[in-house]
Amino acid sequence: MPNPHTAFALSGGGSLGAVQVGMAAALYERGITPDLIVGTSVGALNAGFLASNPPTPDAIAGLADIWSGLSREEVFPVRALRGFLGFVGQRNHLVPNTGLRALMDEHLRIDRLEQAEIPIVVIATDLLSGREVELSAGPAQDAILASSAIPGVFPPIEWEGMQLVDGGISNNTPLAPAVAAGAKRVFVLPTGTACPLQAVPESAIGVLMHSLSLLVMRRLILEVEQFGDQLELVVLPPPCPLDVQAIDFSRTDELIRLGRVETHRYLDRLEAGEAVAPIRTALLGQ
Repeated sequence: MPNPHTAFALSGGGSLGAVQVGMAAALYERGITPDLIVGTSVGALNAGFLASNPPTPDAIAGLADIWSGLSREEVFPVRALRGFLGFVGQRNHLVPNTGLRALMDEHLRIDRLEQAEIPIVVIATDLLSGREVELSAGPAQDAILASSAIPGVFPPIEWEGMQLVDGGISNNTPLAPAVAAGAKRVFVLPTGTACPLQAVPESAIGVLMHSLSLLVMRRLILEVEQFGDQLELVVLPPPCPLDVQAIDFSRTDELIRLGRVETHRYLDRLEAGEAVAPIRTALLGQ
């Protein structure tokens, strides 16, 4: 992989990944396009689509159309019997990944990661060791399914002798891999999952995903403080407060709009030389 100048780092966050579509739209509209895309979990899904298409507004429009047509049943096709078998220990997951695989069958334009128009790195986690695994070559669908395999919810993906699960466990916002690749400028596209909620999520999956997001966002804060002096680093602030749960696919158009509007507003302030909130404050919505 040639040394990239500009990298996009896309975090995990379930249905809130729609925010990243609006963020990417705003960046493309300003002529900011990536030489490298690194994605985790739902960020890997978005990264896979973006990386397999030329960096044009038409590509963003296509991704927005996909998100607008999504429903929770397509992504989390819960069947009572299968869920029960997972709960009592006869399966290692509650939900099949058939919905995600069908989406990629229809919309992903590459068979292997190395075929991408824009170099891509997908982050997954070795279930046994907890080690972060960076995938930049190999079957694209399996890599993205591994990165988005929420432990206990979706099945692990076998990859070169490992059982891989959600990259958010080891690195929810993959800033460090972009830095290690030599990027001179990194745009971080969070999803907003670290925003304080007004009420506890009603579903088990919602509680799990929000709890994990609160934990892993701390790593991003530390990495921003660690790498901020080494390169040009722009962490786009997610919309906060945000009252959308990470498994709610009914408000994707609103999330896309918010991501686009907030990104333009934030970049306008940066270009004008205005002071912006410290990253710790901006990320936690305080």
